[in-house]
Amino acid sequence: MTDPVAQLPSELDQLPDRDPEETAEWAASLDAVTKAAGPHRAAYLMRRSLQHAEGAGIALPKLLESDYVNTIPTSAEPEFDGDLEMESKITAWNRWNAAAMVTRGARYGVGGHIATFASAAWLYETGFNHFFRGKEGDGSGDQLYIQGHASPGIYARAFLDGRLSEQQLDNFRQESGGDGLPSYPHPRRLPWLWEFPTVSMGLGPLSAIYQARFNRYLTNRKIKDTSNSHVWAFLGDGEMDEPESTAALALAAREQLDNLTFVINCNLQRLDGPVRANFRVVQELEGAFRGAGWNVIKTLWGNAWDELFQLDTTGALIRRLREVPDAQFQTYATRDVAYIREHFFGAEPALAELAKLLSDAKIAECFYSSRGGHEARKVYAAYRAALEHKGAPTVILAQTVKGYTLGKGFESKNANHQMKKLSIDEFKGMRELLGLPIPDSAFEDGLVPYGHPGADSPEVRYLQERRAALGGPAPARRVHAVALPQPEERAFKALYKGSGKQEMATTMAFVRLVKDLMRDKETGRRWVPIVPDEARTFGMESLFPSAGIYSPLGQTYEPVDRDQLMYYKEAKDGQILNEGITEAGAMADFIAAASSYATHGETMIPFYIFYSMFGWQRTGDQMWQLADQLGKGFIVGATAGRTTLTGEGLQHADGHSHLIASTNPASLNYDPAFAYEIAVIVKDGLRRMYGPEAENVFYYLTVYNEPKQQPAMPEGVEDGIVKGLYRFKEGVPAEADAPRLQLLASGTAIHWALEAQELLAADWGVTADVWSATSWGELRRDALESDEALLRGEERVPYVTQALSGAPGPVLAVSDWMRAVPDSISQWVEQDWSSLGTDGFGLSDTRQGARRHFGVDAESVAVAALAQLARRGEIPASKVKEAREKYGM
Repeated sequence: MTDPVAQLPSELDQLPDRDPEETAEWAASLDAVTKAAGPHRAAYLMRRSLQHAEGAGIALPKLLESDYVNTIPTSAEPEFDGDLEMESKITAWNRWNAAAMVTRGARYGVGGHIATFASAAWLYETGFNHFFRGKEGDGSGDQLYIQGHASPGIYARAFLDGRLSEQQLDNFRQESGGDGLPSYPHPRRLPWLWEFPTVSMGLGPLSAIYQARFNRYLTNRKIKDTSNSHVWAFLGDGEMDEPESTAALALAAREQLDNLTFVINCNLQRLDGPVRANFRVVQELEGAFRGAGWNVIKTLWGNAWDELFQLDTTGALIRRLREVPDAQFQTYATRDVAYIREHFFGAEPALAELAKLLSDAKIAECFYSSRGGHEARKVYAAYRAALEHKGAPTVILAQTVKGYTLGKGFESKNANHQMKKLSIDEFKGMRELLGLPIPDSAFEDGLVPYGHPGADSPEVRYLQERRAALGGPAPARRVHAVALPQPEERAFKALYKGSGKQEMATTMAFVRLVKDLMRDKETGRRWVPIVPDEARTFGMESLFPSAGIYSPLGQTYEPVDRDQLMYYKEAKDGQILNEGITEAGAMADFIAAASSYATHGETMIPFYIFYSMFGWQRTGDQMWQLADQLGKGFIVGATAGRTTLTGEGLQHADGHSHLIASTNPASLNYDPAFAYEIAVIVKDGLRRMYGPEAENVFYYLTVYNEPKQQPAMPEGVEDGIVKGLYRFKEGVPAEADAPRLQLLASGTAIHWALEAQELLAADWGVTADVWSATSWGELRRDALESDEALLRGEERVPYVTQALSGAPGPVLAVSDWMRAVPDSISQWVEQDWSSLGTDGFGLSDTRQGARRHFGVDAESVAVAALAQLARRGEIPASKVKEAREKYGM
């Protein structure tokens, strides 16, 4: 009887059937096979037919999952290009030293992870010995995203090749003395070794995709030929649950990034237990990647399984592997052979018969250790196939045992991620398993010793020769810093002179500045404009036809606005990265460009512009990644502030990004009020980041969408703009003894302060000086450095204290940010301090309505200033009440 499910309407019902009788014959044939040979045979024939059709060039949808077997059969593996015995010895030393380093560190309670590298050792060693290009050969070498928890194994290899000492291994996770090793890949902490921070899980795979994409960008724009660079990302199967891990899979496939390989260590365990207890994570990942358009290679079983598959003439073994959930398979690895015979092979008669042909030793080998990720030949075959595949990125799903070779106390245990040490007896057992010549006398002091065959040993010579042939040591970070020349002054002068009677928002001022800088003969082509699908909001559409939007395919269509001046132009050598609606992707772009000076020896100047609300709040973790990776460039929070983006409401109103940004030590945060301030800040930023004494910092600028007349730059204010504070407009006292105070304002709030200055003078006879606070963050940074200097016995007065020294009256600070932002400098201001800000949730209203709601409009500033003076006894308290009534508060 035909399955009724098959009769449900489908897309096939919409296609014309030119020969229904032939169609019926095919269906009847399938029914006959199912009846005579069973559904498994029928399914096999269907899959073979699909495979044949694909090979014949017939366009058909692909199956998303294959059987739970290796993609590359043993018979198709290429010849192994190396000395397997020698590489096994090297891997054994690295396994030992990785475990020894973490165990010795346990004396100090610093922790560490052992089990991850134990499972992935051959995934790394095969790459280091045969595939990963170093930076001393042609081009930039390969880019390696190392799984963070595997760092002990990378340190162990660097120890074996002479790049690290025993003392440094003993200082794992103990960095304060200056000779330690960071817990995970941290370029800022170990800049000669690590290139990419990866242990904030999910950011590694996302960044690897955009790094591969940026490599192509450099090539297509003729900045540098990166065709010999390959990006390798080593990931955990549990890490793939992070949304960032799979967020850009379609991008990688769409742009045919065959310069990218993901290697996912499928040890089936995450931090607390199985990744997919009741399911099969390998099959799930295969479906996700294949559905996104990736080439998928499964490397699941070692050679010991070949005999089992050859004996499986009925397909029973394949079916059983397809149905056993991951958690049960982990259990098999920890039970005796009798348990496996009963619970795995006892599932159906055909399997029980197969098991009778297998010795206990064979079953133990298959279920305890024989995984594809533990055999160099299997890994080698997968890597070679990945490099040879063209037209799509590749993911290798390598199955391993977490804690492999660490003994029964570690292997496949749910808690092994948190297990930080082995006992001496466990190390001795590991020694015997690995065949290492470490005598019992080496343990006499109660510590596990490090092992090294000697600097001139065959193992070390082999390792070094292999790396020399591949272009030098890896991983490695190299910086060939070449200072960029300062752009011509013309671009900055355009903003220095102001806008006259024309109104211009600071967002537009920044875009105009960058547009002019991109025309600079020396440095213009090194700018990388990045925007997540809001270019028109920020007035950047004028860049479309001149700079072009990057697309590896160019423009294969005629844009709907082709007849317009500012049409949507895509180009293979386009300069703009317009990422669509993905702040995470745009930020990953920025990181790749911001660290290109080290990755590729090509200095780029990225600027990433976004709705300020959706920058630090949404991708703050990536900002830390940027800082760790020593990236440089300009991050621009547009439509900034809590009250300038009218009508958008709660989630679009940013009053806190400067507070979040202040937590990042590498971020220099500015809130400029005027166009000329932007010019001064950007010019100084180019000097600091790309000049002869380049610093590893980046800039965060907030700009506003509120059009205002932009004044010309007063004389002598440049130093104050850069340091964070200068007096913009001095008040003129109506009387000699008029009450006086200081108004400090940043960003668009300076306009409220200037209006309040006029109200105070005209209505109340109070004189106010207005200061532009271009950077609360830099004022605080300088003050903190001054405090640190005092601890060293150095006399140093903070700049903010100096600038306001002797200024009469109290200080009132106002901004479009939470009060905590300006309040961050209050302890270094000698005058009485008070502040106004936009604490709380945003709301939809007019700008004036929102500012009155938060109490930061000009009238509110005036009333707050009078209240300050009343508290000091400089004016009667009745004037405050009178002002409230006058201004309708």
